[in-house]
Amino acid sequence: MQMNNLSALMTEMRNERSMTIDSMSTSDILTVINQEDQKVALAVQAVLPVVEMAVNKIYDSLKNGGKLFYVGAGTSGRLGILDAVECPPTYSTPPDLVQAVMAGGTRAIEKAVEGAEDSEQLGADDLRQRGVTEIDVVVGIAASGRTPYVAGALQYARGIGASTVSLTSNKNAVISKFADVAIEVETGPEVITGSTRMKAATAHKLVLNMLTTATMIKIGKVYENLMVDVKVSNHKLQERAINIVSTITNVPYDHAKKTLDETKNEVKPAIVMIKTGVTVDVARKAILDANGFVRKAIDIAEKRGV
Repeated sequence: MQMNNLSALMTEMRNERSMTIDSMSTSDILTVINQEDQKVALAVQAVLPVVEMAVNKIYDSLKNGGKLFYVGAGTSGRLGILDAVECPPTYSTPPDLVQAVMAGGTRAIEKAVEGAEDSEQLGADDLRQRGVTEIDVVVGIAASGRTPYVAGALQYARGIGASTVSLTSNKNAVISKFADVAIEVETGPEVITGSTRMKAATAHKLVLNMLTTATMIKIGKVYENLMVDVKVSNHKLQERAINIVSTITNVPYDHAKKTLDETKNEVKPAIVMIKTGVTVDVARKAILDANGFVRKAIDIAEKRGV
């Protein structure tokens, strides 16, 4: 497939505000970078309706047993990995629920794998090996919007009936053609020409945060604004879990800790137990019947009693 001319892309154009950055003071360099970075959140704000469409697709997929796959090369691939690996500890999701697929594999996290991003076939093959199905969502990430690896992955995903989302920083991007939802965040020319690890990558990190966070909220992983499905795997997270239970239920630290011991550090049943006075088994059943939503589980447990 013919890719558009790289130099014609907005992300490859020169930034007028940084033309003399090589002769600026440290203070002025930092000021220019900071002022350009301030434009990123506004660029994301402009595409929120499209991000909403993507969230709804991901939510529908996960609700029906599907999975979310991020696909990218270089910085884009690494951003996908960053978002994916945080889902299990933050929301106790299975490790395979949100996956990152990177050109060149895990060895490309620290060092670029030459030519890996230039193969459409490799993008398709990597998704095939992950067992992507028609109920899944594939999000292709590429600042340029033209990376062959990502384009190949999206075409494969669309071909098998999976939902597809593209995330780029250029309008009318190549990969947008293969997406059911095309998120094009126009962050403009970078301070250092073509260094899309800067504004473009920052915008993409913000969007990826939104995709998983909003989806996790919608599937019941959050109560009020607290991560009630946190996976307690270290001392810090154990303290966080205790504080969450204590905060929501207004009980002392020791009471919260004792209840969490009974639930084997599961926050949701601990909250339901303290709020309603039910046993751990009744609390777990209420959460199951409430599809994981704590508010609804509390209502169910109150009606059932001990």
